[in-house]
Amino acid sequence: MVALALRDRQYGVVLVTYGEVERVTIRSLIPSSRKIVRTVTRKIVTLPDWFIRALGDYRAAKRYVEWKRNRYRSRLVAINRSQKAGVEAELARSTRLAEAGLSVEVAEAYYFVPPYLESLLDRYRSSARGVVVVPMIPVESAFSCGVACQMAVDSHGESLFGKVQVMHGLWKHEELYRIYLDHIFGSLKPDMAPAGGEKPGLVLVIHGTIVRDRKGNTPAVFTGLDETYAFFRIMRERIIADPRNPFGEVKLGCLNHSAGGEWTPDTAEKALGELREAGVGAAAMFPFGYFADNSETDYEALRVLEASGIARTQYIPCVNESPDFFRWLARLIEKEVVKLDRQRAFALEAAGEEPNKPTAS
Repeated sequence: MVALALRDRQYGVVLVTYGEVERVTIRSLIPSSRKIVRTVTRKIVTLPDWFIRALGDYRAAKRYVEWKRNRYRSRLVAINRSQKAGVEAELARSTRLAEAGLSVEVAEAYYFVPPYLESLLDRYRSSARGVVVVPMIPVESAFSCGVACQMAVDSHGESLFGKVQVMHGLWKHEELYRIYLDHIFGSLKPDMAPAGGEKPGLVLVIHGTIVRDRKGNTPAVFTGLDETYAFFRIMRERIIADPRNPFGEVKLGCLNHSAGGEWTPDTAEKALGELREAGVGAAAMFPFGYFADNSETDYEALRVLEASGIARTQYIPCVNESPDFFRWLARLIEKEVVKLDRQRAFALEAAGEEPNKPTAS
């Protein structure tokens, strides 16, 4: 019996990110926090199930009190939803997909809040020819793109990867640097201009990672450490070489956690402290390691910036709803869908099935 609800050559495209609760309530925070601990912490240390629940509940209560006290509400899910709509509109205009006889259904998904990635993958397993998963973060690691891969394996087994393609290496694309630099320089306020021979500083913020585990060894999981520093070096070189650049120094600012071992030493606090000690009177901050603002960027990183003691500061938001970003990402997805379709056709032919016909279940 044919089990395809979508057209024979329709692909699912899933824009996935961590996900944070939109309504700050204990009821919504507890399942999210437990899922975070269960999914991410297990890559660092083995914990009993009761401890995972207790740690998740403690984390939820702490976040509830802190966010309520500071009147913070995460925009991450709303931004990802807008990004999904923007990419969807770009893909709907794709002549390349149309000429290849392909169509796509674009969906949003999250690791830690509904709709969950594993649920979307389960639905697409029988209703789409293939799925392209797009982790909405530029540098992958066991804690980012690796989460998507692990969820796919947990839900469906290794064989799913013949049908599911997880995009990676977005930080390597030259067009992303152009989009980032246009965004940074186009967002600067007048008081970030050099004054009296003094140039402002810039801190590029990214999620930190583990350098050594609790025993002092190199972590067994892929941390993305080398990629993080390579991404920063290229960004710094591009910014300094740009004729629009007003910055005298560009520093890396990692946002770290405390569990699991030794984390990246180049923290946002350290970067801002060095700028302050050097007598810099103005500093900007841009989260280049994120495509959408979330509690790590426009809450935690922003608080670090505001507490820096530097006289004039500016937080530059993530690219968020940038049309240039939508166009760039849609073109990458378009190429990925075409490539996956070729792979699927080859696999179906090898299995003795017609490549452009639905498969039976």
